[in-house]
This record gives sequence, structure tokens and C-alpha cells, in this order.
Amino acid sequence: MRSKALAVGAEQWLDDLPDLIADLERDWSISVGRPYGDPTEAFVAEATLADGTPAVLKLVIPRDGNHAANEATVLRIAGGDGCVRMLREDLPRGALLLERLGRSLAELGLPLTERLEILCATASRVWRQVPDRGLPSGADKAAGLAGYIPRAWDELGRPCSERAVDYALACAAERGKAHDDERAVLVHGDVHQWNTLEAAGGYKLVDPDGLLAEAECDLGVLMREDPEDLLHGDPRERARWLARRCGLDAHAIWQWGAVERVATGLVLTTIGLQPVAAQMLAVADRILLRRSAAPDGCSYRGRSMLGGELGVIFDSFSSAGRGSSAETGLIPCVGGA
Repeated sequence: MRSKALAVGAEQWLDDLPDLIADLERDWSISVGRPYGDPTEAFVAEATLADGTPAVLKLVIPRDGNHAANEATVLRIAGGDGCVRMLREDLPRGALLLERLGRSLAELGLPLTERLEILCATASRVWRQVPDRGLPSGADKAAGLAGYIPRAWDELGRPCSERAVDYALACAAERGKAHDDERAVLVHGDVHQWNTLEAAGGYKLVDPDGLLAEAECDLGVLMREDPEDLLHGDPRERARWLARRCGLDAHAIWQWGAVERVATGLVLTTIGLQPVAAQMLAVADRILLRRSAAPDGCSYRGRSMLGGELGVIFDSFSSAGRGSSAETGLIPCVGGA
């Protein structure tokens, strides 16, 4: 958490954090206890309400964007279904009081296929069409990542190949163009095993980014996690499995995954979260080398996208891999598992 706060220039917030916690203890009649050691985007600690109910206090690191407001919007809409229940909020102070959940999926040591099944079932409970509440769109996310990737890549000394960056930018461009307000649903935006916690009767997600986007955007995150496992066999098979499981588009899932691997690898490099950052970026490179030899691999022509021109012929999936729900006979998991 401290590394992220320093990276975004929130030194004063860190200095003022003890006073902020004390003020919230008084204003909300709570007792704040042990902080959690693993969050990167916020201060998160155990809390107890005046009546003894266990809870969690989350204080979002102040930075550009409406991160606390977007998270609170998602939690209000979800109302405890698929996401952690929000008990109180104070957006000017970036403070959220949440129900306390159990262990993270990462702590349970489950096999990858079982984890993916749980993640799909939990994420799909969040997916629902909602009126515009001021949340960013899938096109906004694609554009934001397309702006971030080349800048961070250069500032960090180019820790992956230019080819991987070009491919990620090309995928972001296609996903941005594909955004459709009519098809967009509420998505969590960062579905992974550390954000998935045990709850009564199953699991709930925490730390939503909050977007109105195609549901494939959420599943793209699952294509960046466990990166080295993607190299065991056909790396596209995970995208196909996720698509079959949820009745969605494998091609869109694959492309969001390509963007997520590079963008998140760069973010984690910035805050020094290794070795996973290096693993994500290395796999982004190695997958492209493997795909370049495949019949349906991507190829490049002309100048790099970093030079201002789209230099990619997009990869194509087989018709089976890109099948719609009507073609596959699957029902999309919108609004329920």
C-alpha cells in the first residue's frame, strides 16, 4: 500500500492516515484493529462496530480518477449480491465500511480449473444491465490502458518487448471499438483469486473497479492471472473454456487478456511486486512468439503502434472459438451464475 501511495504522490495522505483513522473511529463508533498486509490500492484493516459486529475499514489512496466513488456505486447496486456488502461510506474521505468476509480464494490452494469455475460463478452474479450511474465504460478502460501502457513501458526501461506492447495496444483498440452501450453490463473490473473471499453460502468479490462494459472484460482478467500456466499447451484454451462456461466470446476474452497482462505487469513493476510482474510480462512475450508460428497467429506490418500507426493484422479464432451464445447453445451468465 505504501509503495502505491508514494508512486501516486500521496505522501501527505500517508502522514495524515493515523488522524483519519481516529476521526472515523469517533464518527462511526467503530474500533479499528489489525491492518491487512496485502492490499495495494488502499489501507484496509479489521474493524468492529459498537454492537460487536465484525467489519472492515477501507481507506482508498487518493489519486486521479473516481476510484472510491466508482467502488461505492458498484457496491450500492450489487447490494451484497456477488460483492461485499457496504455498511457505510464517506466519499470525501475515501472511506468505506464493509462487511467482514472470510479467507481469500488464493489461500485455499484449489486447482486452477476449480478456481476458474468459482470466479466465473461469482463474477456473473455482478453482471446486470443498469442505468448509467456515471461509471466508466469498456471503451474508457480500453483508451485508458492504451494511454498508460506505452508511457509506463518507456518510463520503466522497456521491461517487455515492443512487440508485446504493440499487440496489447492493438487489442485495446479493437475492444474499444467493439464497445456497445446496449450490450454493456455492470462488471467488477478486477476479478481474481485475491479479490474473491469466502462468504456465507459461497464467495463474494471485493475491491471492484466498476465499469459498464462487455462481460468479457471481467474474464480477460482471468487470462492474466496464473500467467505461466498459459504456456502449458495451447494458451488460447483458457479463453475458450471461459467462453464456453459463460456463453461469451473467446476472441474478446483473449484480447482483454492480452491488454491486462501487459498493463498489470507494468503496474506491478512500478510498485515492485515481484516475481509476478516479471512473469506476466515474460508470458506476454512468449505467447506472441508461440502464436507467430501458428496458422492463426498474429502478424505485423508497417510501423509500430508506438510510432503512431496500427501495425497489426488481428489474430483470428476459429469459428468455434468465436461462437455466439446462439451458435454454441450456451446461455450467457448475465445476472446470475
